[in-house]
Amino acid sequence: MMTRLLSILFLLCVPTVALAQGGVVSAADPRAAQAGQAMLRAGGTATDAALAMLLALTVVEPQSSGIGGGGFLVHSDAAGHSTTIDGRETAPAAADPKRFLGADGKPLPFMQAFPGGRSVGVPGNVRLMAEAHARWGRLPWAKLFEPAIALADQGFSVTPRLAESIGSVDRLWGDFPAITALYHPGGKPPAAGTRMTNPALARLLRAIAQGGPDAFYKGPSAAAITQAVGASTRAPAALTAADLAGYVAKERPSVCFAYRTYRLCGMGPPSSGGTTVLQILGLLERYDMKALGPDNPLSWHLIGEAMQLAYADREAYLGDPDFVDVPVHGLLDKRYIAHRAALISKDTALPVYEAGVPPGAAPRTAAAPGEVSGTTHFVAVDGQGEVVTMTSTVEGPFGSQIVANGMVLNNELTDFTFAPEKNGAPVANRVEAGKRPLSSMSPTIVYDARGQAVLALGSAGGKRIPMHVLKTLVGVLDWDLPVAQAIALPNIFFGGSALLVEQGTKLAAMRPALEKLGQPVTIADLPSKVNAIERVTGGWRGAADPRSEGVALDE
Repeated sequence: MMTRLLSILFLLCVPTVALAQGGVVSAADPRAAQAGQAMLRAGGTATDAALAMLLALTVVEPQSSGIGGGGFLVHSDAAGHSTTIDGRETAPAAADPKRFLGADGKPLPFMQAFPGGRSVGVPGNVRLMAEAHARWGRLPWAKLFEPAIALADQGFSVTPRLAESIGSVDRLWGDFPAITALYHPGGKPPAAGTRMTNPALARLLRAIAQGGPDAFYKGPSAAAITQAVGASTRAPAALTAADLAGYVAKERPSVCFAYRTYRLCGMGPPSSGGTTVLQILGLLERYDMKALGPDNPLSWHLIGEAMQLAYADREAYLGDPDFVDVPVHGLLDKRYIAHRAALISKDTALPVYEAGVPPGAAPRTAAAPGEVSGTTHFVAVDGQGEVVTMTSTVEGPFGSQIVANGMVLNNELTDFTFAPEKNGAPVANRVEAGKRPLSSMSPTIVYDARGQAVLALGSAGGKRIPMHVLKTLVGVLDWDLPVAQAIALPNIFFGGSALLVEQGTKLAAMRPALEKLGQPVTIADLPSKVNAIERVTGGWRGAADPRSEGVALDE
């Protein structure tokens, strides 16, 4: 109760919505939003602002994101052309398909798999930063680091969410002295409001600011990462200097799709976010969602049916396109989507949700990865109309629990499917050296009929991320809600052969009506951290999820 009260008080200190004629930023932590705002006020681009937010979040939101992890960035120029950069982590050269199998040949329990060196992938965010800055940055590289360095050096206040995250995993820290020393000051977990510094991270940030990305991927920084992973008390593993030095952030084709009068562009594989969000919209397009409205149980029934069909395809076909053939065009083919949509009934739920066979794809056996609910999102627009939306993650709370140079290292390799085969066939998302694990991160930009960017958004939430983005899109595009109200709509997901609906919402009150349609409904805690910007008359408006500590700030 006290944590909840502190969270409410914290949120009252800063606005969650911002309206401006110039630039706007939105992030999951106010200090990160302030870092982005500072870059815009210094004459920077939306890209400069987004990268400064990424760095600040490394300091103040270490449980969720940072330069020890990876991310996906979607950029739109003022003319409406979208570009995406893949900074997803890669499996080290020593990784093989049996990495997460026990001595009995069976997949390890997740709680045994994620802590320690075995789960750490080669971080991608710093190379992503360098690629984005070289293309679209205006401010000097070192300028982007100033807010994060100040936070790490001079200290920052522990938020209720950070304090709660520490309490959720610190029982594991007996084997991890570096993270214990950093986040258990004085030998005990910090209370919300505690002032905290991170001198080691400040030194690392200064080195990268002065030396560029090579100061992260080579030399002392690389040696510290290699040592921390290889000498981990839990599950030590080989992550070599060559693994780090060889990392490349990649431009990927944007995944775009027409929905009603809009064109939406998102991240393609190894993200499943773009195809999953867009496929769900395609499945819903035949229905008059505007007429049905957000207070009608039928709207949520249709969303639930489309969701489960799209996720069935996701689990069968999505993976790293450098290693497996991903039928992106087939999954979004209008005729294929119409065929899948014909399976949906207004009157009853499907008895089973199976993957289809999209054009250009051979049949596959579905095998789902085990993502956990973590991650962060941030978004920026500048006065020239450049838009950046980026999702960043270290995976679970505090990633692998390993700290190097004051930086939390990810546990992204647990996003691979642990079992390398199913029914005698290789799984698309199995572990392989150099491969990028499947992700649910869903940074998305929406364009109107004139080709202008009108909305950009994304979310945290693990495997639920596409659904947090989807319901927000439906809220804005179909139900004509301001984006802040669309973000506040109830969250919905599925699990255990049931629909999951967010507790304490109007959707939870619809449980009897939804269950009459043939699927059990479970009321659940479904937190999210959606951040968004939208074009409005006279400028741009930003918004942040009321479930989070996030805010939007104008230039």
